Amino acid sequence: MSSSPKLEDTLRAAIIAKPDTILDDKDVMHALIAANERAMGANIVDLRGIAMDRLESRLDRLEDTHRSVIAAAYENLSGTNQVHRAILRLLDPLDFETFLRDLSGEIAEILRVDHIKLVLESSQQDADQATAQLGDALAVVGPGFVDSYLTQLRGGTPRQVTLRRVDHAPERIYGAKASEIASEACLKLDLGTGRLPGMLVLGSARADQFTAQHATDLLAFFTGVFERSMRHWLS
Repeated sequence: MSSSPKLEDTLRAAIIAKPDTILDDKDVMHALIAANERAMGANIVDLRGIAMDRLESRLDRLEDTHRSVIAAAYENLSGTNQVHRAILRLLDPLDFETFLRDLSGEIAEILRVDHIKLVLESSQQDADQATAQLGDALAVVGPGFVDSYLTQLRGGTPRQVTLRRVDHAPERIYGAKASEIASEACLKLDLGTGRLPGMLVLGSARADQFTAQHATDLLAFFTGVFERSMRHWLS
């Protein structure tokens, strides 16, 4: 007569009826494998068990990679939809004042940023006049400001799209919201032959929204459309 404990009849019948439930349960399978290793003794090396552990570890890594790829694809699709919606809204206004108002309003909401500022280089006289007329959405600055801001006075060639964290956001760009800004996207604008450059600045209170590690292709596309819209308004 065997001294080994037996399973209860109901549990045994359930396992026999649905053995897949045991195979699909990772914790139960680990417990069974561990019990089998203890039964074999300390002097026996279970190569099959070692191989299974390694395969399971690889499977876990593959599943993590799979989830990361799906998350990245979803984020990219979401970003594409945002940019497309912002571009469509960009094309709606019939006058420049509405265009600027939409920038700091609906377009900022669509892109989920906390502040948008259009920066144009010009003479100080033009700057005073434009700022008085168009207010918060526009900053008119002196020649050379855009490149200096993009390179932060370190020299080099400014990129079309610059993404970076911000420790001390300038009030000249962000006004009363300067203390809230933690990252920014700076889009350099080519406004056409014979015109000084401009810049569109997107500021976010989230430090991780714009970083140097992020892709810039969508924002580069948005910049190209915005440049063409600005050339239309300046013509």
